[in-house]
Amino acid sequence: MKLVTIMKNEKPTLGVKVDNGIVDLAVALSVISAPDIPTEITEVIKAGPTAISQLESYLNLLDPTNPSYIMEENAVQWGPCVTEPKKIICVGLNYRRHADETNAPYPEVPILFNKFHNTITAHNRDIAVPKVTDKLDYEVELGIVIGQTAKYVTKEEALDHVFGYCTVNDLSARDLQLRTHQWLLGKTCDDFSPVGPYLVTADEVGDPQNLQLKTIVNGEVRQNSNTSDMIFTCAEIVSYISQHMTLVPGDLILTGTPEGVVLGLPEAEQVYLKSGDVVTVEIEKLGALTNRFVEEK
Repeated sequence: MKLVTIMKNEKPTLGVKVDNGIVDLAVALSVISAPDIPTEITEVIKAGPTAISQLESYLNLLDPTNPSYIMEENAVQWGPCVTEPKKIICVGLNYRRHADETNAPYPEVPILFNKFHNTITAHNRDIAVPKVTDKLDYEVELGIVIGQTAKYVTKEEALDHVFGYCTVNDLSARDLQLRTHQWLLGKTCDDFSPVGPYLVTADEVGDPQNLQLKTIVNGEVRQNSNTSDMIFTCAEIVSYISQHMTLVPGDLILTGTPEGVVLGLPEAEQVYLKSGDVVTVEIEKLGALTNRFVEEK
């Protein structure tokens, strides 16, 4: 199932992607009422398979041609497909060819850093280029959304704790990131983690280690790789993090980016993002996430 967040008067409500558009659950329930149907994406993540089963049964009651609750995608005001992550945990240098292009050795354990809630934004939202950076870079990343509390889980059982996956752009101000040995400053400016458009349940994705992913800047493909190039798999990442902290439903893990970032180019060829640029990051089965960059006011 592909879940979405629809914004109405700055408040998030639940949508579900179907063949001919997006079902607005709040409107649908006003037409065909049903008990205990969730209307916000965090509720679905926390309830897991129970909520998915309820939604599937309810969708079968709906008229797929009813325009009162079936929205065209271009009419949706998108919200983040993960609205309230308690933690945003990122993995650095997790693709072999990305490590190669930056002349970095392959890490022996996952390199972890974090982002904050202020970085979360959505598909089709404008993003202001911060005044404090001249080196804004893109990074397409597979996002893991935790569905069940995970502590000390093994690699073999780790993916059982995953609710689903989403497309993320881990925006990075390279001059701020590399100012010190700590990367946090360059990763946590406002709106530096657009996520979406969909949160896709794990059963629909299947093997997360065989997904094509790419970045397109102003129509030019910049990144084009596959999650099979990861150094640490999704299962290894979830297990490793759970040895050190408790993962809870809604936590978001960014699993690293492949080669093709601006930072990996020869210095003379590095052209960083600027106002007016349009960036799309896309992952197989998860959809394409697009943002336009604007001047900060």
